[in-house]
Amino acid sequence: MISIDLDPMTGLPRGATRTTPFTLEGHPAGHSGRRLKVAMIGAGFSGIIAGIRIDQRLKNVDLDIFEKNHEVGGTWFENSYPGLSCDIPAHCYSLTFEPNYRWSHFYASGREILGYLKGVAAKYKLERFLRFGHKLSAAQWNEETKQWHLSFDLVDEQGNKHGETEKVADVVIQGMGGLSRWDWPSIEGIHDFKGTKYHSAAYPAGPEAEQGKTVAVIGSGSSSIQIVPALQPYAKRVDNFVRGQAWIATPFASTELLKRSPDASNYAFTEEEKTRFEQDPEYYHEFRLSMERELNGVHGVTLRDSELQTGAVEAFRELMQKKLAAKPHIAKAFIPNFAVGCRRLTPGPGYLEALVEPNVDFISTGIKRITETGIETVDGQHREYDTIVCATGFDTTFTPRIPIIGRNGTNVQHLWGDKYPYPSHYLSMAIGPDHPNFFVINGPNSSLGSGSLLVLFEKEVDYIVDSIDKMLRENITTMAVKQEAVDDWMEYTHEYFKGTVFSTKCRSWYKRGLEEGPVCALWPGSALHAIQVLAHPRWEDFTYEASNSNRFGWVGNGWSKEEVEGGDTAYYLDAIDQPPVPQ
Repeated sequence: MISIDLDPMTGLPRGATRTTPFTLEGHPAGHSGRRLKVAMIGAGFSGIIAGIRIDQRLKNVDLDIFEKNHEVGGTWFENSYPGLSCDIPAHCYSLTFEPNYRWSHFYASGREILGYLKGVAAKYKLERFLRFGHKLSAAQWNEETKQWHLSFDLVDEQGNKHGETEKVADVVIQGMGGLSRWDWPSIEGIHDFKGTKYHSAAYPAGPEAEQGKTVAVIGSGSSSIQIVPALQPYAKRVDNFVRGQAWIATPFASTELLKRSPDASNYAFTEEEKTRFEQDPEYYHEFRLSMERELNGVHGVTLRDSELQTGAVEAFRELMQKKLAAKPHIAKAFIPNFAVGCRRLTPGPGYLEALVEPNVDFISTGIKRITETGIETVDGQHREYDTIVCATGFDTTFTPRIPIIGRNGTNVQHLWGDKYPYPSHYLSMAIGPDHPNFFVINGPNSSLGSGSLLVLFEKEVDYIVDSIDKMLRENITTMAVKQEAVDDWMEYTHEYFKGTVFSTKCRSWYKRGLEEGPVCALWPGSALHAIQVLAHPRWEDFTYEASNSNRFGWVGNGWSKEEVEGGDTAYYLDAIDQPPVPQ
């Protein structure tokens, strides 16, 4: 055995010296008095959850929530197209700690969800932290000051720039969302059209604006599937241009709801039901439990050749053929030959029914170009329109449109755009060792193939809040994930998806709009899997820099906060974890 002679005064080998002298920090354990500036980017669900939890759980934090719009809501503020609604039951699309007992319908409209978000933000008085009209234009890490320098364009309510400003932050949380960046489709002549032209992400009019008009809707994603049935009763004619295929699922309905109505798609809660939800919390809790359990019970459908997958293909094909019986050519062109869930699955209430209406045409012939008066397809036919609606989706590459430059000049635009064929990350929330103190909510591989997305957002926020708390408690100046942890997580992620339907051949935003490629949008597992993985941070996967050369400098001067400030010096007796006695 090797014996090392230690100096009892320093704890170091005899003769060894510190490179810098150590002195006790004059504060109680874990309470240096240091404050952290935290910048939250975005005021959608992510920003609202983060604002509430940071305010609740962290002291010595100066929080700013920067939002480019002039209201909260994120994607639910920016999207307002006809028929907009959530394809998750409304009571499952609510924060766990802030239920809404008074949803009007089983599937809530976008307008109602926006109202819910505004109400939550107002209840928790987030206006203290909100900085509207701030559009992030660049972020750069300063290694000397250990801070992020943030550049913002100041924009008015129409999005027009009228100035610039600079801010610094010790910690940045990105919550800008993936369903807010849109572009016009790359179709020849798209800007030559002389009629009315909308993108689904910037649709300022209601369906009544198309009264008596001829309308073209381009796309077959979830937006198009909601827009077509919304316009059909008003328009003289609606032509839906569809280049791909999609599964239209039966609307989700809990067993509890099916007892009341065979059709959940348009189910409206009665005043009596809303009142009972409010007045009987136990009843409401059981109601929501039943729905969430069933949502979490369909994860098996995402696995290749599973019994649930086979059953879903048969059931959905039968459903679609039945609803499209009046126009069988649509069923032939539209029913997929790929697995259920390979593309995002949507219940699409009323969509198939609208397609068989006399004033709706389904056009699967490819578009050659857009003219001043309409659309020409590759077979030479030209159709004229008053309005063209581009329901062609969003930029889902995850590559930021602004430079986010960390250590060594590492720009996320290049890291996630050129260096790898996929956005590399750690548990969807951290980028890599060159981007310390930078966290992401709803980042790559953060959506769900099944289950409640908002619960995942809440758990990501909990993880990030715990990380900031550690930085405050231990007086950490930088916290950065190790590259080997990023590499191991990405290896796990890619291996997992090999056994799922998401990696089969179909064009999907899950794969950044490609038919084949790495799955970049979805969590590699079920919703419950994500909750359990994020429950306990792996602090060993990070590197840290402390303000003191001694890693235990943060323990202070030997006193506790309770002794110094006059608190309860026997507080531990009120927090006893009493073990059960075995019988």
